[in-house]
Amino acid sequence: MTLQVSITPELAQAPLVTFGFDSFEVRLVSVMRHFVTAANAPGSQAWHRGFVIAAENWGETHGLAVAHALWPVVREVLVLRQGDFAFNDPLDLDTRDLLTADEAQFIAMLHHMRRDETGKARDAVDALTRGQMDPELIRAGLSFADRFPSGARHRLRGTPSLRVVQ
Repeated sequence: MTLQVSITPELAQAPLVTFGFDSFEVRLVSVMRHFVTAANAPGSQAWHRGFVIAAENWGETHGLAVAHALWPVVREVLVLRQGDFAFNDPLDLDTRDLLTADEAQFIAMLHHMRRDETGKARDAVDALTRGQMDPELIRAGLSFADRFPSGARHRLRGTPSLRVVQ
């Protein structure tokens, strides 16, 4: 899958649907925004809302695991960017379906990592971090991607089905 929109720093806002992210990645946006909000306002309960949204999206067991694995990726990006990460308010209905360039680059990084597209993932990390190929961010992103891969690998790694054994 190729992203349909070129992500550039000059891109102020673009509709989420123009990027070609899969439904899993689209649902990550809201959780990510709540986590960024929580990091920028530590006294807020935005982190809690992020976990609640993840549980609502994917069920309690899977959703909480998604949120738990996403937080280190968000944290590493924010540390590298030193608070300079443009994001939309997760509660603003007018920007719910828009992405900032930073948000788009974040999801694009995970998009490529989940598909094991090494070159594109490397380019996305480079663009997101403005040239800082930080091993902690890469490790967190790859850990997330390994746990929640896309495509055939995703179907193979799904939760085991229950069977009656006699």
